[in-house]
Amino acid sequence: MDMGTMTLAEITRRDFPMLASDKSDDQSFIYLDHAATSQKPQKVLDVLNNYYINNNANVHRGAHQLSARATDAFEGAREITAGFINAKTPKEIVFTRNASEGINLVARTWGDSVLKEGDEILISLMEHHSNIVPWQLLAQRTGCVIRYVGLTTCGELDLDDFCTKLNERTKLVSLVHISNTLGTCNPISEVAALAHGKGALVMVDACQSLAHQVVDVASLGVDFLVGSSHKLCGPTGIGFLWSHEEVLESMPPFLGGGEMIQDVYLDQSSWAELPHKFEAGTPAIGEAIAMGAALDYLQKIGLDSIKNWEQQLTQHLFQRLESIKGLQILGPRPSRQPDRGVLATFNISDLHPNDIAALLDASGIFIRSGHHCCQPLHRHYGLAGTARASLSFITTIEEIDNFVDELISTIAFLREHS
Repeated sequence: MDMGTMTLAEITRRDFPMLASDKSDDQSFIYLDHAATSQKPQKVLDVLNNYYINNNANVHRGAHQLSARATDAFEGAREITAGFINAKTPKEIVFTRNASEGINLVARTWGDSVLKEGDEILISLMEHHSNIVPWQLLAQRTGCVIRYVGLTTCGELDLDDFCTKLNERTKLVSLVHISNTLGTCNPISEVAALAHGKGALVMVDACQSLAHQVVDVASLGVDFLVGSSHKLCGPTGIGFLWSHEEVLESMPPFLGGGEMIQDVYLDQSSWAELPHKFEAGTPAIGEAIAMGAALDYLQKIGLDSIKNWEQQLTQHLFQRLESIKGLQILGPRPSRQPDRGVLATFNISDLHPNDIAALLDASGIFIRSGHHCCQPLHRHYGLAGTARASLSFITTIEEIDNFVDELISTIAFLREHS
């Protein structure tokens, strides 16, 4: 096939060993759970292995050349991450275990030192538990109040409700950029402008957007942003928090230990410069380096190219699913929100999503079922759980068709035997 006529999936799938075309039939599968975790290209795996094989040493602390090479690669990954989201300086990138830790870091440092009884935090009903529970714990510690912004009938953020609840007591607005369940892409720039008008800061959970479209912190106009490597074609166990340098400077450390200090005395300690004062102990060095390789890989493909192909995939997925009688898809349609997430979360009233997922799994088709770490959202819809198919730039049209055809057969089988 000529490269000019190949789809992005056909060009890139060869980079992913999990999707190798030479696997035997009993190893072949259709992976439609990219919103949970992404597959990893060989380049990223090679970089991770190379660190442990050739450059394994601790960073920042050693005078020998192995430590110097590891440090250069580790800090190089920080520079790549900063460039990926258009941060002003690598100092604004704090490496964390994942996005959840990044949110907890802000809650435990900025939140504990700034918020007091009666202050308010605005979040939405569509949030992942990682953007709910840390604020609940903060509210228990400080007496601040969490207020929830509602949704429109099509599953978008209710901006009228947001404007009603936003007030001078609001100190933080924390929202998901793209919902992992509804697929809704929230109007972050508009929300940020409104929030800043009341003196509030804005945090964004960008886990479901970073791998699918350009995310520019300057354009979004936000104050905090978190991401997770394993949703970005990178390894698990590493993520990042971004914030303005001056905001991070104002925040106390999150954890105490080695690396985050400047001087330690018996009665007091002083802290290292940014971003190291937030990175206590030995970090996930190889994983951070490999995350940098993953971000570099995505940039070389091009986020605009990824977005264009994934929009085609999402439109096709919705067209096929909407033809199934009795199937309800949550969230806005692609025709209404072209920037929505590349996923479809659905419910079939007379069937349990776990039964659907189990039968599809038996056919080598992997989707997600359950509440997707969004229990309040599912309660809002009166659902215990849903099924979700989530896509990536390595997904093909044929995979979507095979999935939907098998889903139709699965529904018929379950109804026949119910």
